[in-house]
Amino acid sequence: MKILVGYVPTPEGEAALEAAGAEALLRGASILLLNTSRGDTFLDNRYANSEELAAAETKLRERGVEVTIKQAVGSGDVAGELLKAAAEEEVGLIVLGLRRRSPVGKLILGSTAQRVLLEAPVPVLAVKVPTSRDD
Repeated sequence: MKILVGYVPTPEGEAALEAAGAEALLRGASILLLNTSRGDTFLDNRYANSEELAAAETKLRERGVEVTIKQAVGSGDVAGELLKAAAEEEVGLIVLGLRRRSPVGKLILGSTAQRVLLEAPVPVLAVKVPTSRDD
């Protein structure tokens, strides 16, 4: 089995990476880490650089998880890239990180997460950044 993780170098991306690693160990699966850009990679801080990707890969490999990294540039359609990768790579699970939202923002998910949840051909695990118990 292969698990697709939508990775961005943010706390949400790190939460998704952590959850995907745990799921991979539990299921005996490998991970396909996909990082994509909404447009120009030089302007999009969600597009991971080589050091960020190497750190993510090291975290997974140190846990004993096999990982493949792919980057998609410039399509502007992050959900489309995730769905395309899920179909092409025949993944069994997609893992995404979600941002915390304001009360109004809670009425809808982010467009990428919402589209992946609705259109994915496989289960989707949506994770949030853990908060401290003092909040």
